[in-house]
Formats: sequence, C-alpha cells, structure tokens
Amino acid sequence: MLKEEDIKGLSKEEYGDSYRAHVLDLYKMYVASADKISDRRQTANTFFVSLNSTIIGLVGYLNLSQDTKTSGVYMFALVAMAGMLICYMWFSLIRSYKNMNSGKFQVINAIERMLPLRPYDAEWIALEHGKNPKRYLEFSRVEANIPLIFFILHMVVFVRSIL
Repeated sequence: MLKEEDIKGLSKEEYGDSYRAHVLDLYKMYVASADKISDRRQTANTFFVSLNSTIIGLVGYLNLSQDTKTSGVYMFALVAMAGMLICYMWFSLIRSYKNMNSGKFQVINAIERMLPLRPYDAEWIALEHGKNPKRYLEFSRVEANIPLIFFILHMVVFVRSIL
C-alpha cells in the first residue's frame, strides 16, 4: 500500500495557487492511463485468442491433409509445443497487466486522498475489497483460465501426436 509520502511532491504552499487544479488534472490523466492499460490488455487477449484459434484450425487441417503415421507426427508435436509456449507467454502477459493495474490503482487511491471525493476507494469498499466473490470476481482470475484451456488443448494434441 502506498503511503502519502510516496506520492506527494511539493506542498500546496510551495506549489502555489494552482495546486488543487493540477492535482485534479494529474488524477484525470492517471485514470485515463489505467483505462489505456485495460484497452491494451483486451487487445492482447483478442490477439492471443485469434492466434490460438488459428493454431487449433491448423492442427485440424494438418490432420485431414497428412498421413499422421509419418512426418505429420512431428508437425503436430511442433505446432502443439508452439501453442503451449504462446499460452505461457499469454498467461505471463495477463499477470503483468494485472500487476500494472494493481499499481496504478494504488496510485489512483493515493491521489484520491488529496481530493474531495474518492470514488475508486468507495467502489472498492462497496465491493468488500474483493473478499466476497458474489460481489466481485477478479477479472484476472477468470481471464487467466482462457490460456490454461488452450494450453490443455495443445497438450492433448502434443501427447496424442507422440503416442
């Protein structure tokens, strides 16, 4: 948890008359940057779903077009390993975005302590600090299951190809 001294720069007296207006402007800018992270995260998820769907389609195509008892076995194993590696990278990226968003919201909450209203802090209180899954289910937990499902599909193809 960030402390007030972690975010504070100049005091109101040192900064001057526009202190509060600039704090509000910085707050708006920082909230917008958190939204941009969420947009990038969604774009990355769309890319990885498309890439994994293409790989699964490629495996289906290879299965129809090649004799799996010869060179096709190696192709299946190679494509499946690539798919598993992509899923691992996807999962790592999800975790990185989660950590980045967590840090951004700590800063947003710290800035809110300097403002007359604290909407994000109030929202978190209303959501019982994420402790009640009926009130709040962390998006990252749900999101992380998608690369896991694709990873399992790729693993099944890999195991099946080497047996």
